Amino acid sequence: MARLLDWFARSARDLPWRRERTPYRAWVAEVMLQQTRVETVAPYYERFLARFPTVQALAEASLEEVLKAWEGLGYYARARHLHAAARQVVAVYGGRLPATFEGLLALPGMGRYIAGALASIACGQDVAAVDGNARRVLCRAFAVREDVTRPGTQRALEALATGLLPPGRAGAFNEALMELGATVCTPRAPGCDRCPLGELCQARAQGDPETLPVRSPRRRIPHYDVAAAVITRAGGEGAGGRLLVAQRKAGDMLGGLWEFPGGKREEGETLAECLAREIREELGVEVQVGEQVAVVKHAYTHFRMTLYAFHCCLVAGEPRCLDCAAFRWVTLAELDALPMSVADRKIAQSL
Repeated sequence: MARLLDWFARSARDLPWRRERTPYRAWVAEVMLQQTRVETVAPYYERFLARFPTVQALAEASLEEVLKAWEGLGYYARARHLHAAARQVVAVYGGRLPATFEGLLALPGMGRYIAGALASIACGQDVAAVDGNARRVLCRAFAVREDVTRPGTQRALEALATGLLPPGRAGAFNEALMELGATVCTPRAPGCDRCPLGELCQARAQGDPETLPVRSPRRRIPHYDVAAAVITRAGGEGAGGRLLVAQRKAGDMLGGLWEFPGGKREEGETLAECLAREIREELGVEVQVGEQVAVVKHAYTHFRMTLYAFHCCLVAGEPRCLDCAAFRWVTLAELDALPMSVADRKIAQSL
């Protein structure tokens, strides 16, 4: 593996989280980089650390502040877990992250990959850290043809990586393997002629590196029509251009974010019927559905949706949380300070 480490020393990208490395900064970076491209993460990483420069600052912040700083980065459970773990680090460990794989793994939201990355890169432990890029490199280098999405295959690849670790240099090895997968051993058109492992790669020798890793066929991604209500009322609390927004429950998808209330259209419903039912079930009020104000198309990991937003007028009842965490009457200006999903933010911008 010396040739891999030599290549990494020459070819490593200049990334923000590599310039000033501390366990906390490495932790924030690894959480953000899960399922997200490097070029997307970089500006979020710098803004997040400017707002929360230490684990103490992150722990002292409210979840709403953290979600607002995370807004647009997606996979918001990562932010909730990071915040909860920061509070545990401050309360239990005096503000210092555990320095062992096992100690890190005990923190909220800390999976094997991030625990391994922090233990090796930030704490100098001889632990493997195998992400999607590293799995691809290992599958090709050793011609592993089992389904890489299966837990058994992933455990086998982690064991393989562990056996390759150079003592005392696990962090550099882990980063090198991931860097190779990100920049050379790419999913399509891998640069085999530039690869430091090219002469050793079994998939290259067999002439089919692009067929690896093997993955089970993806399921068809469903599409849903969703309706959202921009609710106002004449007189009283909702006057003066105030809108009714709801906060999603912590355990739900996009938990903790604020939204224009609504939900998925059921079979046989019109969008107006869907919206009236959803508002009744979520907030216990009756609304009159008015004109459409926005249409937003958005894709999540497991489904796609078309979100239709309508002006609605509150005609009966007082809002109460039947299926939400909280609600507020807010002005358009106040919406800017609330953490919202990309789709709901587009509705707000359209207003």
